[in-house]
Amino acid sequence: MGFNSFNFILLFLPALLIVWFLLNRSKKYVLADIFLTGMSLYYYYTFGMSFLLILLGSIVVNYALSMVIEKKPSSAKIVKVIGVIFNLSLLFYFKYLGFFMDNVSAITGTDHFTKQILMPIGISFFTFGQISFIVDRANGEAPNYNFLEYVLYTAYFPKLIQGPIAFHKEMIDQFREKSLRQFDSGRFSKGLMSFIIGLGKKVILADTLSKVVNYGFEQTYFLDTLTVLAVMLSYAFQIYLDFSGYCDMANGVSLMLGFELPVNFNSPYKAATSKELWQRWHMTLSRFFIKYVYIPLGGSRKGKVRTVINVLMVFVLSGLWHGAGWTYICWGLMQGILVVWDDLGIVGVKRKSEDDLTKKTKYLFRKEPLITIPRALSNALTFIMFVVSLIFFRSQDMAYALMMFKRGAYWTYPGFLLRTASKLEIGENYILRQIFLRAGLPGGENTAYLITLIVLLIISAFIMTRKNTSEIINTAKMTTKTAILLAVIFIWSFISLSNVSTFIYFQY
Repeated sequence: MGFNSFNFILLFLPALLIVWFLLNRSKKYVLADIFLTGMSLYYYYTFGMSFLLILLGSIVVNYALSMVIEKKPSSAKIVKVIGVIFNLSLLFYFKYLGFFMDNVSAITGTDHFTKQILMPIGISFFTFGQISFIVDRANGEAPNYNFLEYVLYTAYFPKLIQGPIAFHKEMIDQFREKSLRQFDSGRFSKGLMSFIIGLGKKVILADTLSKVVNYGFEQTYFLDTLTVLAVMLSYAFQIYLDFSGYCDMANGVSLMLGFELPVNFNSPYKAATSKELWQRWHMTLSRFFIKYVYIPLGGSRKGKVRTVINVLMVFVLSGLWHGAGWTYICWGLMQGILVVWDDLGIVGVKRKSEDDLTKKTKYLFRKEPLITIPRALSNALTFIMFVVSLIFFRSQDMAYALMMFKRGAYWTYPGFLLRTASKLEIGENYILRQIFLRAGLPGGENTAYLITLIVLLIISAFIMTRKNTSEIINTAKMTTKTAILLAVIFIWSFISLSNVSTFIYFQY
C-alpha cells in the first residue's frame, strides 16, 4: 500500500487523521501514540507479514541493547559494537548475501547455491536509523526513551520505507510536543498541498517517463545515440520526480499529522558542483555517512591524501547502500571522484549571491580556484556528469552499462527513437495521436509519441528550475486559484492511479 494507491488515499489516510485528532483533542495522548504506532505497523504489514516480523525483531533487539546501557553504563562501548554488528548483519543477510556469494563463486570457480532472499522494503532506512540511535545512545547523546516512543520513532510510516533517515531526537522531541498534536489549518493545508504536488510528480510525470526508461534499458543493445540521450534524460527526470515526489508526499502526510520530517531533497539539479549536489540530494543519507563514517575515519583532520581516501570510501559505501551490485559501486565511485575533483579547486564557480552554497566551498590543495566559470555553465556540466553516472545506477549489470556507454559515445543511425517513444501510448495524447493518424502526417502516431516525449522532458526540466515544493508551500496562499489548480492535479493523478508503479527507492 504505497502513498500513491486508492487504499491509502481513500481509506487509510482519512481514518488515520480522523482518529488521531479526535484522540489528541480528548487529550488521550498515550492512546494516540499507541494508535499512530499501530497504524504505522499495519502500514508496513501491508507489504508482507514477514517484513513486519523482521522490523519488530530489529526494534526489540536494539531497544534491549539500549536498556543494557541504561542498567550498566560501563558496557556502552561493547554494546555499541554489538549493536552496529547486529544491524549491519541484518542488512547484509537480506540485501548483500546473494551478491557476496555470487562473487565468491566467480572467484573460486565453484557454484555456491544461495536461496532467493526476499529483502524487506525500506530495510536500509530503518536499519540506519537504528544504528544512529544505538551509537548515540552508547556515546551519551541519546536519552533513555520509553519503549512506545522508540517503536513509534522507528516505525513512523511516513519515513519508514523510503526515508528520510531521521535522527531520534528530531522525531521524538516533536512527538512529545503536545501543541503539535492539535489541528492547525495552516499546517494542514501546507501538508495537503505538499502531498498533492508530490502525487502529481509521481503519477503524472515520473510513472509516464518510466515507460520510456524501462523499455530503453531493456533494449540497451539496440539503442542508437539519440535514443540513449532521450532515455538517459528521461531517467534523470524520472528518478528526480519519483524521489522528490515521495519526499513531498511523506512530508505532506507528516505535516497533516502535525510533525515535520527533516529535509531530504532540495532542488539538486540546481547544483553548480557535484559536491553541492550531494548537499541537496538525499541529504539525510549524506549527513548519516558524514557523522558515522567520514568523521570517525578522520574526516579532513588527517591530511589531504587521507581526506581524499575518506571521501571516496564514503561514496563507495553510498553506492553499495543503494544496491548490491558492481554497477552501484561504480556509480558511487564516480560520484566520489567528481566530489574530489571539486575539492581540488582547479575549477571554481562564480557566486550568484551572498547566500550561494558555493561561497562556503573550501579546497584541499588551493586557497583559490585556478579558473572560475559561470554558474550556469558549471550547473550544466554537473547535470551532464550526473546523468552519465546514472548509466551505472540504472543498468542491470556491468555489461549493459558498458554497452549503454558505447551506444551513446559512438554515433549510430537514429532508427530506434520512434519505437522507444511509442511506449508513451497514454490517454493524455489521444487527440494528438488521432490528428497525426487521420491527417496522414509523416510518421503518423509515432510522431505524436515523440512530441509527447519532448513535451514531458521540457515540462520536467521546467519544474526543476522553479521553486521546489518546500518553497511553494511556505510562500503560496490557499486562494481560489490555488485550490482549483490543486484540485486539477489531484483529480488527474487520481484518475491515473490504476497505472502507477512502485517508488524507485522502495528497493533500498
